[in-house]
This record gives sequence, structure tokens and C-alpha cells, in this order.
Amino acid sequence: MRLAVLLVLLGLVDAAFSGFRAYAGRDARIRKHRATARAALRGLGVGAVVLLAPVLTGALVLLTASDPARTYDALTAGALGYLLPLAVYATAVLLSLGAYFVLPFRASTLAMVVGLGPLTLLRPLAVAAACLGALVNGGGPALLVGTIAGAAVLCVEPAVHRRWYQQVR
Repeated sequence: MRLAVLLVLLGLVDAAFSGFRAYAGRDARIRKHRATARAALRGLGVGAVVLLAPVLTGALVLLTASDPARTYDALTAGALGYLLPLAVYATAVLLSLGAYFVLPFRASTLAMVVGLGPLTLLRPLAVAAACLGALVNGGGPALLVGTIAGAAVLCVEPAVHRRWYQQVR
């Protein structure tokens, strides 16, 4: 159960960053702390809704399983396999963010360009690696839940962008 909670929390943090990314570059104002916070909260809200899909899928898989204990073990093993690639990816993102906030202006800009830019592009591959980890560790039921979770988190940014930030101001 702790793995599931950790994965949901990781998905919610990712959703908040997705909301921010959907907003980034849309506003030329210098002071935009409220707008970026609002964008992150919008991403968090959308993420909370779409992450219900894998939670409900996992519950449905457990409720319909012929051997719930074995299925639970498979889902737990799959969650661990899902978490490992995401933990590596999240660590790289956190290191890049830390460099951005700690280093002087030029070095922090370099950290943003070299670190966060490519990591944003690699995000779908990290989710695909997580799904592969779920398949290898947990099998079919874990892959089903992991794929739905991956699709859910990858849909947050386009949904937030389409709903609130399609027009450039």
C-alpha cells in the first residue's frame, strides 16, 4: 500500500509540474508568481482527477481476481518495478532543479538548458521504462495499471494547456 501512495504522490507532483510547463512561456510579465502557482494548482487538480483511473483500475483488477493475494503480490512487485525508473528520472530532475536554484545566473541557465530541457523530452521514455519495469516485475495486471497511470500523467499537460493556456497573451 505504501508503494501505491508513493506512486500517487509522485504522479501528483508530476501533475503540478505539468501544469507549470503548460503555462511556461505564455506570459511576458516579469512578476508572475501567482500565475505560475495557479498553473501548478491547475495541473495538480487535473492530475488528481486523471490519477483516479489507475487507482480504480487497480481496485477493479483486485476485485475481479481469482486469487486476490497473488494478484496483490503481482501488483506490488509491478509497482516496485514501475517506481525504479521513475525514481532515477525524478532524481535527475531534482538535481537539475537544485542546480538551477543554487548556482549563479549563467550556471543556473546552463543547468536549465542542459538538464531540465532534455529531461522534459525524455519524460515519455521514463514512463515507458516504468511500464516495462512493471511488466518485468509484476506481469500483466501490473502492466495494465502502469500503462493507464502512465497515460494519465502524460495527458495532464496537454489537458491543462488546451483548457487554460491555448491563447498566447
